[in-house]
Amino acid sequence: MTNNNKKVQASIVGLGYYVPPKVMTNFDIEKIVDTNDEWIMTRTGIKERRIAADDVASSDLGKEAALKAIKDAGLSAKDIDLIIVATISPDMIFPATACVLQKMIDAPQAACFDISAACSGFPYALTIAAQFIETGFYKNVLVVAAEALTHLIDWQDRSTCVLFGDGAGAAVVSRSRDGGGLLASSLGAAGQYVDLLKLPAGGSRMKATHQTVDDRLHYLKMAGNEVFKIAVRTMEKAAREVVEKAGISLHDVDCLIPHQANMRIIKAVYERLEIPKEKVFINVDRYGNMSGASTIVALCEAIEQGKVKKGSIVVIAAFGAGFTCGANVIRW
Repeated sequence: MTNNNKKVQASIVGLGYYVPPKVMTNFDIEKIVDTNDEWIMTRTGIKERRIAADDVASSDLGKEAALKAIKDAGLSAKDIDLIIVATISPDMIFPATACVLQKMIDAPQAACFDISAACSGFPYALTIAAQFIETGFYKNVLVVAAEALTHLIDWQDRSTCVLFGDGAGAAVVSRSRDGGGLLASSLGAAGQYVDLLKLPAGGSRMKATHQTVDDRLHYLKMAGNEVFKIAVRTMEKAAREVVEKAGISLHDVDCLIPHQANMRIIKAVYERLEIPKEKVFINVDRYGNMSGASTIVALCEAIEQGKVKKGSIVVIAAFGAGFTCGANVIRW
C-alpha cells in the first residue's frame, strides 16, 4: 500500500504469445476422420488450428510466450518473483510445469505453481497474480497459459478432434505504471457438471492400465450438446457479474474477449449481452479452442490489430471443464 492508503492497482505490463508453426486445416482433418469442412464450419466456425509437434510440450510453447512477455515488460527473468502456469496439458502430473518453465527461462529466484482451471485458466491465473501484487507480496508475477492440448485429443473421435488447437500466451503482472489495470474479477465453478468434460484416466481416480489405454480413456471426453448450453449461460453470467463489480455497464465495454471455444457459443453470448459484434474479438476460426491460452492469445492479437488501445475497457470471459468460469475487467 502507498502512504495515503490508496489501493495498489495490479496491471499487465508485458504480453507475449506463441503458436506452433504447423497448421491443420479442416481439409487435413477430412483425411483422418469422417467429417468435412462444411460440417466443421457450420457447427464450430473453425477453419484451421495450430498443432504442436510430438516432441513439443506445453512448457516449450510457454517458454516462447514468457520470454516475449518479459521483454515487453522491460524486465529480465531475474526480476520475476512468481511463475503461475495455467494448463490442463501439463508436461507431466508432477512436478509443476511452472517449475519446468522456471528452469527454461532461468528464473531460479521465482516461486512456482500450476493451476488447473481448464479454459478459464487465464482469467483465474490473472486474478491470482493480482492478489500478490495488490498486497505487496510480490512485485512481478509471470502468468503463462500454455496448452499442447492436441496431444490429449482422440483423433478417432470426430466430435472432439476438430475443436482443439495448441498455443500459449504470457503476461507479466506488476503494479500499474500508468493508471490502467485490473478493475474487477469474478471466478466460479459448478462441480456438478464434472462428468460432461474430462480426461478420465491417468490420475488417482482411474490409474493407467492396459484396459484404460485400450478403452482410449487417456483422451479428452466431452458431452457436446450439454456443454454448449451451460457454456453460454456461464459466460453471460460471468460477464454481467464482473462488469457490475467494476462499477460500469456493458455499454462501457470497448472490447469483449470471450473464450474461443465455438463460434456459435461466442455469438450466443455477445447477443445475450447486447454487445455489438464489432466490439467482440474473435480468432477461433484460425486457432480453434486453445483452452486456457485462448483468451490471452486473443488479447495479444486484439492489441496488435488495434482493437484494444490505451484507455480501452476490456472484458475477458471464459468457461471450462469443472465447470469453471472466470472474467476480468481491464482498463488498458
